[in-house]
Amino acid sequence: MSARNTVVRSLHDLGLAAWFGGTLMGAVGLNGGAAEAKDPTERLRLSSAGWAKWAPVQLAAIIVHGVGGVGLIVGNKGRLAAQPEARGNTIVKLAVTGVAGAASLYSAMLGKTIGENAQQGADGVTEPDATASQKLASAQKQQRILQWVLPALTAVLIVMGAQQGEQQRPVAGFLQKLTRRS
Repeated sequence: MSARNTVVRSLHDLGLAAWFGGTLMGAVGLNGGAAEAKDPTERLRLSSAGWAKWAPVQLAAIIVHGVGGVGLIVGNKGRLAAQPEARGNTIVKLAVTGVAGAASLYSAMLGKTIGENAQQGADGVTEPDATASQKLASAQKQQRILQWVLPALTAVLIVMGAQQGEQQRPVAGFLQKLTRRS
């Protein structure tokens, strides 16, 4: 039976919660709210300012999640070696985490491009207007997709974490029953 890993599990879960919540709120609230600005140049400026304020928190959340994830892997190395299902889940979850991290980095790069071209204005934060430069329009179109990919990827990580918790339950319950019968 796995030992308690409360601190690393909390780091893992709180970091992931902030990562998921921040990306979802950014897509719905920040980008959606900034798109309501009357002045087209304000739409991109306001969104970029909000994302710039969130960026250090997002980075910290990703790092905290990663530290917690590594701690859980180390803390559960015996279970991972003995249980193919848990090992498989961990491998897939690690791959999804890598993709989500890379997508977050790329989204930040696109956001920087959008911010640097805010003076051009836009129909919306991720919707270029007819006069947008190719560079701005390309960044906005890609960001329109990534703003939904990131919450989806981090939601998958949350579900996989829940699955890992469920994978621990039957073994623990089975061992407890065996112990009581002995």
